[in-house]
Amino acid sequence: MANRKTILKYRKVHRYLGIFIGLQFIMWTVSGLYFSWTNLDEIHGDHFKKHHPEVIGFNNLGLPGDALEKIEVESLELKEIAGQPYYLVNGKILINAQTGKEKTELSKEEALDIAGRHMAEGLEIAGIERIEETGKHHEYRSGSLPAYVISYKTPENLKAYVSIKDASFKSVRHRDWRWFDFLWMTHTMDYEGRDDFNNTILRVFSLLGLITVLSGFLLWYLTSPSIYRIKEFITRK
Repeated sequence: MANRKTILKYRKVHRYLGIFIGLQFIMWTVSGLYFSWTNLDEIHGDHFKKHHPEVIGFNNLGLPGDALEKIEVESLELKEIAGQPYYLVNGKILINAQTGKEKTELSKEEALDIAGRHMAEGLEIAGIERIEETGKHHEYRSGSLPAYVISYKTPENLKAYVSIKDASFKSVRHRDWRWFDFLWMTHTMDYEGRDDFNNTILRVFSLLGLITVLSGFLLWYLTSPSIYRIKEFITRK
């Protein structure tokens, strides 16, 4: 065996490393358990949405018209807004497919109509508001802005987001998603944007975790009677 002073030294290092990274190890374990026991479809709020959103067909559609005279068209999508057909050009310009006029603003009523075609029946609306910007920790932090956020009267604090720019139904957020988002942050240790697995904090704690495990093996090696007897046997030979 190694001398007592050396053993105490490595034992102290192992102990303090364990204390320092122990809380993060607990969070990694708790979040991992939560991820493995949850249904991702429910986290995404699929049970609050219609499986097949209503689609309306249109006839006698015109061309986008003079509004695109000086714009190079890269993409063109037909959308329906409150029963009216619109072309979404380049993902950001809305042109009425019948009149050729550009639509510059989506109203609250139109946003409610869009949400209604995607959300499940029977949900009672609590309110709607317009948001122009979001912070790094906002639940709609990566969504298109400006947008309308529609709140529903549910125990899960359910919210739906509709983009004003392209009149698209974007996302659903609720209590379980917010728990998932928080635990995902603690799991990746990306406290800015959640999804960066290459951040410095995660690298440091991963390295310290490896050192802690290796120090435990080293401590076992230095204090193991079996290892001591093997070394004694080899020495006698």
